[in-house]
Amino acid sequence: MDWYKTIFEVIDMRSFSNLWYWIALAVLWSSASHWVLGVPFDMVTKARKLGGAAEADLQMMTYINAGRITNIMDVSGLWITGIVACMLTGFGMLGFYYKVELAQAVFCLTLPMAMVGAFSIRAARKIAQEHPVEAALHRRLINHRVLTQAIGMLAILGTSMWGMFQNLRIGVL
Repeated sequence: MDWYKTIFEVIDMRSFSNLWYWIALAVLWSSASHWVLGVPFDMVTKARKLGGAAEADLQMMTYINAGRITNIMDVSGLWITGIVACMLTGFGMLGFYYKVELAQAVFCLTLPMAMVGAFSIRAARKIAQEHPVEAALHRRLINHRVLTQAIGMLAILGTSMWGMFQNLRIGVL
């Protein structure tokens, strides 16, 4: 019995027809929309309903995470930006110019997440500078979550359309 042949027959190694890719895509966007600037979104809803200690916890955790994000970007933001741009360019070229399906799949995951990362850095900088409290902080976190969800919905739509196109194209060949 040839183990490699059996494994490759059971698990389709093409990215867009692989169930694990779609599960990873769903988990990625579910996690991204739940953790807003490193703060679980249920803390926002709890702080809005209860106030008091829950509000203090939310403010403390948000300020800590916003400070960490801005500090990381101040210290090594240029390097991070360069590395991310290089990786995205590499995945884009490998995927769409050289037709490597795995690179296309990774590009479909990383490009929208890079956009969410950029918006997260912007939101963290605003929070670190303005120190909003209560309703203003809630509004800022909710707006960031809605933006993340909108990017996620468009990314899932685009990825699924491209993936189905790839599956149909390869299935015809």
